[in-house]
Amino acid sequence: MSTSFLKAEWRKLAIANYEISPEILKKYIPNHTELDIWNGKCYVSLIGFMFQNTKMLGLKIPFHINFEEVNLRFYVKYKEGDKWKRGVVFIKELVPKKALSIVANTLYKEHYQTVPMKHLWKIDTSDIFVEYGWEIKGQQQAFSIQADNIQVEIPIGSEEEFITEHYWGYTKVSEYKTFEYEVRHPRWNTYPVKNYSIQVDFELVYGNDFSFLNQQQPISVMLAEGSEISVEGKKNIY
Repeated sequence: MSTSFLKAEWRKLAIANYEISPEILKKYIPNHTELDIWNGKCYVSLIGFMFQNTKMLGLKIPFHINFEEVNLRFYVKYKEGDKWKRGVVFIKELVPKKALSIVANTLYKEHYQTVPMKHLWKIDTSDIFVEYGWEIKGQQQAFSIQADNIQVEIPIGSEEEFITEHYWGYTKVSEYKTFEYEVRHPRWNTYPVKNYSIQVDFELVYGNDFSFLNQQQPISVMLAEGSEISVEGKKNIY
């Protein structure tokens, strides 16, 4: 049996979803994929969460077992034979450990950046509060959510399902070459969101293409519990 490239738990995923013009994403779309549209809307999502119990090729790497990640991603699909695969493309992924960025950028041609990061979880019988914070060029950024401490199943056909049920990753290596990798996890539950705060300079963090998000409210905000996950080895699509 082959060993997964990475196994971990993704926990307490704070997710903010924005509508975006497909034209903005056009240059980021990997070859052979196309935008995955839901109910006539093109989405981009800001996501903060914790990696826990992380193993790379079956091994726990000291000081790289539990850490934060914040990413900005959008949604694509790829037709293989008569089957559509639904996946995500990352604009940028922020992590606090330099080795993570080196491995992901070198092997998977992803867009990781190493920055100072922190998180805060406050959990009691009635409420959950999660916050993910990071620093870019001396400026503090933060994304926080307060939710009811009760897990709810994600309804079939819902927006929550669309956002969370993408099981492939695609990376634009060149104009012609695309990497594909599988992300395996069970269906997630969510927590009902009561309040949220997004203190993020999208232009500073993600570039001028995404500066409009500084003035735009998210369509929806979610808090997913997450689960154990695995990231499988990549393959080339030409």
